[in-house]
Amino acid sequence: MSYDPSAYPPFAVTVDLVVLTVRRHALCGLAVRRGEPPFQGRWALPGGFVRADEDLSQAAARELAEETGLRAHDPGAPVQDNGAHLEQLATYGDPKRDPRMRVVSVAHLALAPDLPAPRAGGDASNARWAPVEELLQQAGFARDGDPVAPLAFDHTQILSDGVERARSKIEYSSLATAFCPTEFTVGELRRVYEAVWGVALDPRNFHRKVTGTPGFLVPTGGTTTRQGGRPAQLFRAGGATLLNPPMLRPEV
Repeated sequence: MSYDPSAYPPFAVTVDLVVLTVRRHALCGLAVRRGEPPFQGRWALPGGFVRADEDLSQAAARELAEETGLRAHDPGAPVQDNGAHLEQLATYGDPKRDPRMRVVSVAHLALAPDLPAPRAGGDASNARWAPVEELLQQAGFARDGDPVAPLAFDHTQILSDGVERARSKIEYSSLATAFCPTEFTVGELRRVYEAVWGVALDPRNFHRKVTGTPGFLVPTGGTTTRQGGRPAQLFRAGGATLLNPPMLRPEV
């Protein structure tokens, strides 16, 4: 039998971005306030429709650049200035997830060091960083006292999946270094783990684990006093992508 395209209903494809960073020792996500229907005035994840001349990774990288000014870099390479780790997260295709039409979203996870205040673009009227716990609230009030409404579309679920991906991947991979500058101290890396996992870690035990894991960290030969106190040794991400032994998440 011949293939008849008209026998199948058309649908659109979007990319949504879970952009995570660590700000003020807290895991924060990027949210934009929608400037147009549907869900006008509600907070949502950044993203947009895939253009006819681009593939999914190109669309995600374009949206990332438009929303944050960051470029996506090779996940196997160390973090570079103005660069971000970008990977595909999951696909969401509930027929009712978008009231406009059938829309399938391919979500991506982006991780980068402490990022500046975001700028709104496209149909977004405002943009902000917020602690992920606040963005995942279904009701109640934010830190500034404003009432909290669920994120637009199914973005609460997408954000939750992205946060859990980040939390689990830093257990067995070197992904935590994507939250750090090119050169960082063990203390700065520890605060990344604490922010992402939401727990306090023993400094000495953590130092022993990360410096004793083959290929995780490489000394740069330099030191810094930017955290105050005595000079601390600087490291950069090593060549290992998988950690052996893994950094297991404490039970809370």
